[in-house]
Amino acid sequence: MNNLLILIECQDGVGLVANITRILALHQLNIIAMREFVDESENKFFTRIACSGIVEDEAILEQELLRILLKEAKVTVVAKSEKNIAVLVTKEFHCLADLLVRNHFKTLGATVKCVVGNHQTLKEFAEKLNVPFFFVNHEDKNRDLFEQEINNLLATYQLDYIVLAKFMRILSPSFINQYPNKIINIHHSFLPAFIGASPYKQAFHRGVKIIGATAHFVTNHLDEGPIISQQTVHVNHTFNAKEMAIAGREIEKGVLSKALEQVLEDRVFVSGNKTIVFE
Repeated sequence: MNNLLILIECQDGVGLVANITRILALHQLNIIAMREFVDESENKFFTRIACSGIVEDEAILEQELLRILLKEAKVTVVAKSEKNIAVLVTKEFHCLADLLVRNHFKTLGATVKCVVGNHQTLKEFAEKLNVPFFFVNHEDKNRDLFEQEINNLLATYQLDYIVLAKFMRILSPSFINQYPNKIINIHHSFLPAFIGASPYKQAFHRGVKIIGATAHFVTNHLDEGPIISQQTVHVNHTFNAKEMAIAGREIEKGVLSKALEQVLEDRVFVSGNKTIVFE
């Protein structure tokens, strides 16, 4: 038996689940798990269906489902396959280290095809784990040329997602628009608090008692894209900004790991500037 996922989003209406399951039954697909959610404010229906069975033509199944759904429907039939990702970095190693170790031991749920850095700090580490590292200098060229060089490298791989693992450069709208909802960033604060640079310094000066990390999809609005996962940790008046940053590194790794797991397993729907996550 083949396993596959069916992802559907459409306008909500009476009889949707019955109609969907009827089509799946006609294709001799057995439903293993089905999660659904209705966003009542937008009148939108979302479902993730795990099935077993054999589908000879996925496009035909998608078209049959689209015919019985309401307007503006999206249907994706996902055959089980490992996804490919690229990782963009600057100098900090903790998030990259977690990704590459799990990639090495085949527990990431994806293959890291390459690492691209705007400094060479992490080159030796990546290559020790047999992952190609490409250095793209941001200091000897303008942003357009810098991003074009990165894009040329990424284009040589068939990528599903790009992960910004502490990549401390702001990407242009033209770059982001080439990868809609495909760029995942780890931001070192509990968004929407402390957007932009030096969030731990901002948190220290504000005297907060909780710091956090946020994994989100990248959009043209800095650190305001749809949030995938967040975590927090308690701090107190004895923590300075450096100690907050140290405490934050562990949750940064954990949040990015959790977000990637959810995205790579096709558990995340993007609806406007929000996500629906079927955990």
